Amino acid sequence: MGESMVLFVPGEPGPAHEVTTWTRTVGGAESNVACTLARLGVPSAWVSALGDDPFGHAVVAAVAGAGVDVSGVRFDAVRPTGLYIKESDAAGSPVRYYRRGSAASAMGPDVLDRVDLTGVRVVHVSGITAGLSESCRALLWALLDLPRDGFAVSFDLNWRPALWAEQDRGVLRDLARRADIVLVGADEAETVWGVGTPAGIRELLPEPSTVVVKQGADGATLLELGAEPVFEPALRVEVVEPVGAGDAFAAGFLAATLAGAAPSRRLREGHLRAATVLCTHHDVAEPLPVEVASALLDADPGEWSSVKLTAQGVTR
Repeated sequence: MGESMVLFVPGEPGPAHEVTTWTRTVGGAESNVACTLARLGVPSAWVSALGDDPFGHAVVAAVAGAGVDVSGVRFDAVRPTGLYIKESDAAGSPVRYYRRGSAASAMGPDVLDRVDLTGVRVVHVSGITAGLSESCRALLWALLDLPRDGFAVSFDLNWRPALWAEQDRGVLRDLARRADIVLVGADEAETVWGVGTPAGIRELLPEPSTVVVKQGADGATLLELGAEPVFEPALRVEVVEPVGAGDAFAAGFLAATLAGAAPSRRLREGHLRAATVLCTHHDVAEPLPVEVASALLDADPGEWSSVKLTAQGVTR
């Protein structure tokens, strides 16, 4: 549940102010997760609001094309679809957002009136939605207030500093503490909460049953109530462009969690899906062939650490 926008990336090399050809695609943290889950064979749906404009219909078509149920999307005849511009760079892609007053920013608790949670096992949201508007924050609080009848709430911090320049970021901790599953990067936790170690983050968020701390190229740590922390190193990757990797990690981790996989396997699933996105210019990547993915996920620690994923495939 959250905003997705039309995305423009340079269609030719050179600095952005000199580029005259742009490629239109789609991007949004929550829909990225939904699309990746669908491609992994996990039934998923995306709930949002879009402008009743060509860009809004393009976004819905792209997400639906990935196999995601988009029946929970509503079109706004007054407010536009948001858009953003991304420059591709392996070191970190500069992004410029044009989303103020977008259709999604007007979402509120009433969204839940049209969402059927029967049979739903996980509702995935992020801190991005909380930063869009007061009504969007009210939507998240309303979701977290619902009885957890068979479903868990997954919350990805997804820190976007531009959204919080004039707002109280303390709400992000409050929201995370109410969730069941929290995913957070060590670097963004350090920026937002002043603490970046897995132990420190867990101390800050004692309530969620599951906390995943992503530690960049080093790996990720899983902390679950009543269990010892589990660390799993990341795959080595030849990075093409990093945007979307965190969403892919979330999808891989959630898919493995829903399948009842062991802790280390859940982290490896996250790493593997993130790695495939890191090797592309896209926010959502096609999964590796099943036999390749299975071999990697079943590899012993030495083999796992010796593998490198590139745009051309797996190398050692």
